[in-house]
Amino acid sequence: MSEVYGIRRARLRDRFAATGSAAALISRPANVRYLAGGAPPGAVLLLGQGEDVLLCPRVPFGGDTADGRPDEYLRLAVLPTSAGDAAVAAAEMARTDGVESLAVEEHHLTVARHRAIGSVAPRLRLADLGLTVEQQRIVKDEDEIACLRIAAEITDQALGELLESILVGRTERHLALELERRLVDHGADGPAFATSVATGPNAGRAGHRPGDRRVEEGDFLSVCLGANYRGYRCEIGRTFVIGTSPADWQIELYDLVFAAQRAGREALVPGAAYRDVDHAARQILDAAGHGEDLAPRTGHGVGLEIDEDPQLAPAAMGKLDACVPVTVEPGVHLPGRGGVRIDDTLVVRQEADGGPELLTITTKELLAL
Repeated sequence: MSEVYGIRRARLRDRFAATGSAAALISRPANVRYLAGGAPPGAVLLLGQGEDVLLCPRVPFGGDTADGRPDEYLRLAVLPTSAGDAAVAAAEMARTDGVESLAVEEHHLTVARHRAIGSVAPRLRLADLGLTVEQQRIVKDEDEIACLRIAAEITDQALGELLESILVGRTERHLALELERRLVDHGADGPAFATSVATGPNAGRAGHRPGDRRVEEGDFLSVCLGANYRGYRCEIGRTFVIGTSPADWQIELYDLVFAAQRAGREALVPGAAYRDVDHAARQILDAAGHGEDLAPRTGHGVGLEIDEDPQLAPAAMGKLDACVPVTVEPGVHLPGRGGVRIDDTLVVRQEADGGPELLTITTKELLAL
């Protein structure tokens, strides 16, 4: 993997050098990890004209950890406790090396941090690197996709085991904690995001925070979870009925959301506009009278962060490339009654390669648990 990180840094170096900057300071943790292999808490990456340096406030733990393992070809600079902010130390290092223009991630730097850099290197011109690294991260290599595939397998296992247990009478919060424990038991570094379990009138609500409501017979139960494996994060969402055959309105709503989700999945082809994928799913729900209550997007990219570009939304600009992992997650929530969410993580593939690769494979059949 060291070669991979070196290639990534070389690509970025070409980009910022073309704008007249001799060095770049990477401070956003996911970007540091992408370029360095590891991102210990508080670490920043300084890409210079010669060697690249990972500056850390403390010695990184050896071996594979939840924060990754820094590339062995990087110079590691461990700062003394009194040194303070690693970003400020990196700027001072760049100044000492004779750098006149330093590209920085202005969207990540706080105003206070920006001022501190200016105070130690007042003659250093700061240029905005923008979202260059985030854009570079959109298309994944096969090693990254392999990590996502394992994360999805872990997630499917955790969810599958929960479905085999007794659910009636248990609280949303209890079920969410159990799912997160099962993720770790199966090899995850932790959950990819806060697990959502929603029952009854809460079901189908995007981003619902689990509470003390207990699962009851006849409820819709919607679950959204994901594993973090070696920094890569996936997402799955499913909806079930508890303890009895589903009512007619539940079947009708489920079939509608399922049709929208399938349309979104089928639209994932290289060259498709982001907003066209959103439209493929959204138009089905809109035509059924649910347009005003829909989420602002149908899906998003995943990787080292659970919410990355591209955004599959009505006004999103851009087109899909192959090897881009995204979610497709339409849902409908009926106030006071509940609702349905169906969410998968897929990788965009060429038609010759079989079309979109489904990573999360837990059944989408409406099960009565």
